[in-house]
Order: sequence, then C-alpha cells, then structure tokens
Amino acid sequence: MFNFLVLVVGITLLVKGADYLISGSVAVSRRLGLSELFIGLTIIAFGTSAPELAVSIQAALKGSGIAIGNVIGSNIANISLILGATAIIMPLKISISTFRYEIPFVILTSLSAGMILIDGDGFLSRFDGIVLLSFFVIFLDYLYSMAKKDRKILLELEDKEMEEAEKLSKIDKSLPIALLATFGGLAGVIYGGKLVIDSAVSIAKVFGVSETLIGVTIVAIGTSLPELVTGITAALKKKADIAVGNVIGSNVFNVLLILGLSTLFNPIGADRNLLQDIIFMIGTAILLPTLSFKNRTLSRLGGSILLLSYLVYIYLGILAG
Repeated sequence: MFNFLVLVVGITLLVKGADYLISGSVAVSRRLGLSELFIGLTIIAFGTSAPELAVSIQAALKGSGIAIGNVIGSNIANISLILGATAIIMPLKISISTFRYEIPFVILTSLSAGMILIDGDGFLSRFDGIVLLSFFVIFLDYLYSMAKKDRKILLELEDKEMEEAEKLSKIDKSLPIALLATFGGLAGVIYGGKLVIDSAVSIAKVFGVSETLIGVTIVAIGTSLPELVTGITAALKKKADIAVGNVIGSNVFNVLLILGLSTLFNPIGADRNLLQDIIFMIGTAILLPTLSFKNRTLSRLGGSILLLSYLVYIYLGILAG
C-alpha cells in the first residue's frame, strides 16, 4: 500500500513539475518569435518528455528494464492514447510540414530503434546509444532550420500585431518567475522520477510481474499525462499544431535522446520479450498518417481507432506479463 502511495506522489510530482517546466519554458521562448509548431516540437515536447527522461536515466543507473519499457510504452501512449483521446474531443488538422517531414521522421526513428532492439535481443549498448544520439543531432539541425524560417516570417509582424499575439499569463509577464517555474518544475520532475522508479520496482517484485511490463503500463501512462493534458488543452483552444507537435516531438525525444542518453549512462536491457511492444510502437506511428490521410485531419473516428488500439495493447501486455 505504501509503495502505491509513493507511486501516486511520484507521478503527481512528475505531472505538476512538467506543467511548471512547460509554462516557464514557453514564457521564455515566446519572446523569440517562434511558431506554435516549433514550440510544440521543442520546448513543450522536451518539457513533457522530462518525466520519461528522469525515469529512464534513473532506471538505467539501477539497471532496470523500466528504462526501455517506459520509452516504448510512452511512445505508444502518445499517439494512440493522447492523440486518440484528443481527436475524439476535437478533430486535429495536421500541417503540411508535419505530414511531410515530422511524421515520416517519427516512423523512421521507431523503425530504427525497433530494429536495434530486435537485433540486440532487447539489449542496448553504448554504441547503440551513440547511433540514436546521432539521429537526434540530425533532428536538431532540422529544428534549427525551422527556427530560422519562423524568425524570418514572424519578425515581419508589426509591433501592434506582436502585442496582440502575446496575451501573457502571470508567469509570462516576469522573467524571474518564468525561470523559477522552469527550474522548480525540473526539480519536481527529477525527484518525482526517483519516487516512481523506486515504487514501481517494489510493486513489480510484490506482484511477481516484470519491471518492463510495469514500465509500459503504469509508469508509461503516468509519465504521459503531461502530453495528455497539453494535447487536450491545445485542442480545446484550437491549437492543433501544439497538440500534434507535442506528441511528435516527444516521441522523437523519447527514442533518440532519452534512450540514447540512458544507454550512455549504463547499457540497458529489457527483462521480457519486446517484439509485441516494438510492433505496436511502429504500427501506431504508421497508423497516424494512414488515419489522417484524408484532408490531413485526424477525425473522431480515427481518434477512436487509435484509442481502441491502445486498449488492445494494454490488454495484450497484461496477458504477456
């Protein structure tokens, strides 16, 4: 019972910490004149991936299978659970840029990571981590080009239009408060990650299930809550670029940066067969553009199919143990 309480406290710290981390980071980034898609792909994506980063690195240091399971489970949850639930609330219009470049890159990274894991029988060496981080550098170069394009377009706005475009909250109005929110949120995320890992490992031992299964279910859903809240909020405000960019960016960060860094800290391996999880990770990445091909819109029907696929994934994962 105590371990479940610690797990709840840890996930709460992760969610609230990531929330303040996002708010503070966006407050600083808006001053730079960047698009909503860019913010979604970078600041918000990295902010909402911070729980996965904290959990996975601490798991890697402990040699736990949660490190890999958390990333795979989070990527599946991001597309099938988060975009699925968000699209049911409000159909999502996907930009041409995302459809042509970002989504194919997510599919490529999912395939690459999946093949590396299958080839290594669920084990990632430091060399594998370097390969993943090399792909991440390519992604950063793409984001740099996008940022330059955004600056060129947005800096052409008149001062009055810029003022109208920036309706600032209390955090946005003060740089010291924004920095405090950013670093305070980061501290919450890091400590929350430690609590989640410790309690999740204890729960796995008590119930006799694999740590990887705990990673792809309880921990993955818990650390994906920031993306879920962000996606639904963005959809309600008709900010589809933020909702989709957040998920796409998070998935890239999860596979390339988080798995790459985690492996550099300590080579890691899964404690159960990952084939089923890898198939779902790649499958959901391919399913997203397939369901949204018509008018580049993820409809309520498409969202329902994604959400159903997540329920099937969880059911099969529980059966597999």
